[in-house]
Amino acid sequence: MQRAFNEALPSAEGRREGIVRCAAELFQVSGYHQTSMTDVARAVGLRKPTIYHYFASKEDILMTIHLEFIEMLRSRFEDQVARNDSAIDILRGVMTSLLSIIETNPGHVRVFFEHVRDLSEDRIELVRESNADFRRKVADVIRSGIDAGELRPVDPKLAALALFGMCNWAYQWFRSGGSHTSEEVAEAFFDFLVCGLGASPGKPLASGRWESGS
Repeated sequence: MQRAFNEALPSAEGRREGIVRCAAELFQVSGYHQTSMTDVARAVGLRKPTIYHYFASKEDILMTIHLEFIEMLRSRFEDQVARNDSAIDILRGVMTSLLSIIETNPGHVRVFFEHVRDLSEDRIELVRESNADFRRKVADVIRSGIDAGELRPVDPKLAALALFGMCNWAYQWFRSGGSHTSEEVAEAFFDFLVCGLGASPGKPLASGRWESGS
């Protein structure tokens, strides 16, 4: 995995991005604990002291990967909210973004879901709160969709958890170049979430439960 980042990424920001990207790949393939800063330096094509110029520790790189994953999701979401997109379009965008990141940044995704406990307690709390804040924002979108009549009355928090539950687990099985593209998987998941699997429209019961239509 030797990378000539000295020449390919001459800027400080470019080198920093290259270190993070390469470390994410190493953590994905070899495991976080099995990967040393020497391994990262060798893979990036930089001297080890140079790595420490950008990151004080391996945990700093791990934290950066977590924050970058959240920011990738948040960026498109906030653009859609700023454009006043409909709740339906925003939810589709969230699901598309998640599957796209799983396809294009598999190292970031696996590290995010499998190595948060390798962070220090204060950093774990920061990542979890950032993640929870994004889930709350998605639940707020669902709530606004209900208020606007786009979505039927449901528990917005549970609906948001269902959305992330479907998409997040895809990192375990989705592979680029398989039978479906990330866009196709996202669109199928969106259809499952918004339309359900019933052959005919359902109707809400007075108790709040859901009954299949006849």
